[in-house]
Amino acid sequence: MKDPKQIALAFDIKGEIKDIKPLGNGLINDTFRVCMDGPEDYVLQRINNAIFQDVDLLQHNIECATAHIRRKGGMTLTFIPCKETGKTYWTDGETYWRVSVFIQNAYTFETVNPEYSYYAGKAFGNFEAMLADIPDTLGETIPDFHNMELRARQLHEAVEADKAGRMADPEVQAILKDLLQYEEEMCKAERLYREGKLPKRICHCDTKVNNMLFDKDGNILCVIDLDTLMPSFVFSDFGDFLRTGANAVAEDDPAVEKVDFRMDIFEAFAKGYIESASAFLTPIEKENLPYAACLFPYMQAVRFFADYINGDTYYKIKYPEHNLVRTRNQVALFHSAMKKAADMAAFIKSL
Repeated sequence: MKDPKQIALAFDIKGEIKDIKPLGNGLINDTFRVCMDGPEDYVLQRINNAIFQDVDLLQHNIECATAHIRRKGGMTLTFIPCKETGKTYWTDGETYWRVSVFIQNAYTFETVNPEYSYYAGKAFGNFEAMLADIPDTLGETIPDFHNMELRARQLHEAVEADKAGRMADPEVQAILKDLLQYEEEMCKAERLYREGKLPKRICHCDTKVNNMLFDKDGNILCVIDLDTLMPSFVFSDFGDFLRTGANAVAEDDPAVEKVDFRMDIFEAFAKGYIESASAFLTPIEKENLPYAACLFPYMQAVRFFADYINGDTYYKIKYPEHNLVRTRNQVALFHSAMKKAADMAAFIKSL
């Protein structure tokens, strides 16, 4: 890897570099804190261009969104231009890097409980509300990222090819039969969009509780990790948080009898989200939020299941049946959410 100090110096940073040290766990990106002799430190991060192949579009989306939030008086990340090109990334043709201002005295939390779920709903709803009137055209950094019709097609292709010879298993046949009976219902969003009834919004598309920064008093400062920011249905931000946050166990817990869709997490997240997003949401978006909560465990079950049938070519596995265990878990979560859909709808109406 090129010397991080030399990469940092390619950007229009102010002051002299005192030290550069790793920041975070570095599982996906190489991230460093650039310590300066001036008032501001910086964050140097390698962009994962294996996943985000159009880095120019990626940074265009982020620049437009952060500038719009800043114009509205909101707090957001600030990216530093490259001295040579003026772009907010530097590349040697193989690796891509960017620099942002380090936000002092800011904290993230991993805890998923009703309190932090409410904060998450409020933060991500506000994030969407801030960007509801953005004048710029943003693109999809990962095309069809949350397109259920595409995921359904990929499952059918996997079944037909049966590359790993797993379709003879009676359990695999049973899971397939179960999933297929809900396929048309779960592809509703794409149909509504084609009919002109459902808009696309600028969404975060990775609504984890640790993608928010708090100050020392517990106030939300801003939403971070903007790589997946792109046009999508609001269901992406609403459903994706609940898929992980509202599951009583981890997504690969083999004890499916313990899987449960937690209504306390749903109600806290929905309350915060509706409070901050209600002004721009259409009636059809609001009434389909319970559908979003069911859609995402279904979509993830389809993805894990297709990968298992394909011979585990996409998701990393720790043992041969890992993707099958994940599939069972997400199917159980989907059914738990479906049983509570009427209660979800009643709660949202009460808000």
